[in-house]
Amino acid sequence: MAQFSKNIARLYGIKISKWFNLVMPVVVLFYQDNGMGMHEIFILKSIYSLAIVALELPSGWMADVWGRKKTLLLGAVLGSAGFLMYSFSYGFWAFVTAEIVLGAGHSFVSGADSAMLYESLKADKKSDQYVKHEGRITSTGNFAEAFAGIAAGFLAAISLRTPFYFQFVVATLAIPAALTLKEPLVQATAQMHSIKQMALTIKNTLWKETDLRVAILLSAATGTATLTFAWLVQPFFKAIGLPVEWFGILWTALNLSVGVSSAFAFRFEGRLNRRKEVFFIILLLTLGYLLSGMTILYEGLIFLFVFYLVRGLATVVFKNYINLYTPNEIRATILSVRNFIIRISFAVIGPLLGWMTDHISLKMAFILAGVIYFGAAVAAAWPWLKRKRQ
Repeated sequence: MAQFSKNIARLYGIKISKWFNLVMPVVVLFYQDNGMGMHEIFILKSIYSLAIVALELPSGWMADVWGRKKTLLLGAVLGSAGFLMYSFSYGFWAFVTAEIVLGAGHSFVSGADSAMLYESLKADKKSDQYVKHEGRITSTGNFAEAFAGIAAGFLAAISLRTPFYFQFVVATLAIPAALTLKEPLVQATAQMHSIKQMALTIKNTLWKETDLRVAILLSAATGTATLTFAWLVQPFFKAIGLPVEWFGILWTALNLSVGVSSAFAFRFEGRLNRRKEVFFIILLLTLGYLLSGMTILYEGLIFLFVFYLVRGLATVVFKNYINLYTPNEIRATILSVRNFIIRISFAVIGPLLGWMTDHISLKMAFILAGVIYFGAAVAAAWPWLKRKRQ
């Protein structure tokens, strides 16, 4: 009997509460309405990223030692608290506090949710269905994000603070979902009960386990590439002269395309051998960057959609590789290592591409990002790509 099948529905609820973001489409207008300039806005977002980076590994360690359920519950409470603080805050420093709380909430959910899904399926002897369920949950998140973009416009018409009120309500839905999760029995090793030993365990695992190291670095390189691409989409819209009212519509369509491909990722995985599968994804994502940069026209929109469709496949398939090679007792920690690398990498490459967009051209920013991704992904996956058999 499937004892942990109900966890899957709860994880859908947590994903929706996290991704149904009513704030993102209007947040810059909200900040400006509260007297902030773009410089302060970027500082605020940097603080949010730093909060995630600072807590990414400790939160993964807590999920492995303290329990996935408790960690997800803490993340849900912090996420709700952050939006509640925003709802009644005014001014830069009040927003800084809210961003730190939201960043902490994000960290405690990140990694623990995928670990809970995999361990629940494994306990029910259904781990072979992980890609299918991870894809569908990721897809649900993308659909939620897409439809939230439409709803946000109507709420902002009432006031720019109204989306925050509703976002707090949405965020609180994750609390009962986390409370009703059933924790699979996973025995944490003695080494994981100390931060120092945790770091040593991660180092030894990654040093000795080549396949796990490749899976993490490849997934992190691809995650950085997809996050970076998302920040170049709106400059692309602006460069081709797209009417502002179409921004939200196309943003919704792009997220829906990710949702569709994520949902069907389980049908793609395993169709090719590992070597071909990896190279196919790397090549298409690289071409998505290069062709988008060389075709900054209305016709170039098709390459944005190609990239987003492949992104849906890559996220699910590459995350599954990590789970295949990760010991049960450090699963959440290892998934947090992936997210940690993505945030650090984006913090380095993001400002460079932003400067290039402002001072050279958007075309060169796309091309440079594509070249960097191709080099990083091939270097990460080289131990797999050079094998003739998988």
